[in-house]
Amino acid sequence: MILSKRFTEALTFATQLHATQTRKGSGIPYIAHLLGVASIALEYGANEDEAIAALLHDAIEDQGGAATREEIRRRFGDNVTEIVDGCTDSDMTPKPPWRQRKEAYIAHIATASASVRLVSSADKLYNAGSILKDYRVVGESLWERFKGGKDGSLWYYRSLVEAFRKAGSTPLVEELDRVVSQIEQLVNKI
Repeated sequence: MILSKRFTEALTFATQLHATQTRKGSGIPYIAHLLGVASIALEYGANEDEAIAALLHDAIEDQGGAATREEIRRRFGDNVTEIVDGCTDSDMTPKPPWRQRKEAYIAHIATASASVRLVSSADKLYNAGSILKDYRVVGESLWERFKGGKDGSLWYYRSLVEAFRKAGSTPLVEELDRVVSQIEQLVNKI
């Protein structure tokens, strides 16, 4: 598949939307995460709409809510918007409590489209890989970055694997399971 200028436009838009953001606790520009998620999605068979949604998957949640949703719809269409919406755990300000949002997101996976599950699992694989890498460097202090702390984060990622698998196992879901299992093994050694 060849990506069109729509992908380039989405990359520019994502870069502008997230220009002032960095990854939790790392100082890494947020665009690195978005590029990583798009890369994983493409490596696991994403079409262009799914790849664009991967670049924009956090835009509604983190950068403007309903106004950003309508801008995505205007620029990239209904399909991309539906995928991004499906990857959004909340567009409310303030956000509902962490555990409530995560439980609702996990429950929603069962009825999510294959496109939403692809982009969401690519996002979760990227995040789990970052957790694994950072845990090896900073140890237990890593969990201070996360609202759910250690126990909540471990519960969330294991629950995601189970929900994705129940909705339809894929090589991407199996890779997510391997990375989450590595985190669990590393954490349980301490």
